[in-house]
Amino acid sequence: MPKPPETLTLPARGWSIDRRKALVVAILCLIGFAAMVWLVESGRSDAFDRIGLLFWREGAGLVPKGPPKLLEAVRDVTALGGILLRNLFALGAVAALLFLRLRREAILLAATVALGWAVDGGIKALVGRPRPEIVPHLTEAAGASFPSGHSFNSAVVYIAIALAFATLSARQTVRFTIIGTAIALSLVIAWSRVWLGVHFPSDVIAGWLGGAGWAFLSAAVLARPAQIAADS
Repeated sequence: MPKPPETLTLPARGWSIDRRKALVVAILCLIGFAAMVWLVESGRSDAFDRIGLLFWREGAGLVPKGPPKLLEAVRDVTALGGILLRNLFALGAVAALLFLRLRREAILLAATVALGWAVDGGIKALVGRPRPEIVPHLTEAAGASFPSGHSFNSAVVYIAIALAFATLSARQTVRFTIIGTAIALSLVIAWSRVWLGVHFPSDVIAGWLGGAGWAFLSAAVLARPAQIAADS
């Protein structure tokens, strides 16, 4: 007896983000980002940055405490926010969303990531802050220091991916878990940049707030254009 062909039932959207709430979260994050810009430009973050960089370091070499395997682990974490891996995750997420026929979410995610990268680069060029020289750099880093590109773009990519896939669940606990995991991951990536000595604490705080703010702002502002593009 012939075996019946296998079929795949694609999931339906179970949730759509409240754009007003997303806008409120975005505004709060961007206010925090603006405050960090003011603190850095006015020199009021210098003492905080120095304390943050020297915290948990010891010896004449000012290296972080802990075994060599900890350093390797932190470098692995920071790689998740690097250009290669985060963009691979973003491309994979866009492809998965297209496979699931969620064109609106795929277009929104692609636009959020691409425009966010441009915004981060523009802010870096405007501020032009040099990288810290107080402690040794434990990984290679180039370009301006403020805001942290790893922190900004990791928040953009991982939170935007979480918001896209959260639409597949009607259960609030599932959505909170997905989005909360993305937030936690991006925060750990941001922390790794200070631990490795390549960013001031104010760089990563501003970077994360700016990236998270951009992800939620895009969800609030770009959702309708993404829907129009998906329907065309």
